[in-house]
Amino acid sequence: MNRINQKLLENKKLLSIYFTAGFPKINDTVAIIENLEKSGVDFIEIGLPFSDPLADGPTIQASSTKALDNGMTTEVLFNQLKDIRKSVAIPLIIMGYFNPMMQYGIENFCKKCAEIGVDGLIIPDLPLNVYNDHYKTIFEKYGLINVFLITPQTSLERVQFIDKISEGFIYMVSSASVTGSQNAFGKLQDDYFKRIADLNLKSPQIVGFGISNAETFKLATKYAKGAIIGSAFVKYLDENGIADINKFVSSIID
Repeated sequence: MNRINQKLLENKKLLSIYFTAGFPKINDTVAIIENLEKSGVDFIEIGLPFSDPLADGPTIQASSTKALDNGMTTEVLFNQLKDIRKSVAIPLIIMGYFNPMMQYGIENFCKKCAEIGVDGLIIPDLPLNVYNDHYKTIFEKYGLINVFLITPQTSLERVQFIDKISEGFIYMVSSASVTGSQNAFGKLQDDYFKRIADLNLKSPQIVGFGISNAETFKLATKYAKGAIIGSAFVKYLDENGIADINKFVSSIID
């Protein structure tokens, strides 16, 4: 069983943390992953930086720019992760844009992920029908889960189709905007979370975008299986470096 599916079976609300590979410094990637696991995180999303990150807000955009300036590439990331399963057991997901993966070669990219021990991919700009028609068999060949995104504007028909073809969880974007931290969620978001929960989908939902602290984590997981924190953690790394990651995670789940 894929590590993502094993984790989803646990009787708890799950915390996923996103960070940008190669940020703050080029060789911080493995240390961040190891410290996040030791701190009690359930999933880790490793951001593959890209020069045109359309779904990302200013904090993650800036971290991607810095990572690229530091010299981060797909090949560098794979080299950094080649021994990651000797020290880390929790699910690892690469989140990135389709262009760098195409440049690397889709099958080569998936094969490398499988060799390293990456469990899944999140590709916001890969159209659902293109994946289903052209790449699904490649992902399945290498045991990779492709995580699909929904938003408050996603039609019921599309939500149900995504649920049908999903093998892991559904990434439930909290609002129709780019990534970024919020201090609270409003009634519209709460209604959206409940509306999706009431569909009784087979795929658990993990909420992303706008989760930044214990309060928003609790609100996001009122109906969902878990939540993802990205911008707030990237900002924390920018301001504090990687030495005290446990302090950030403890502020969310303790």
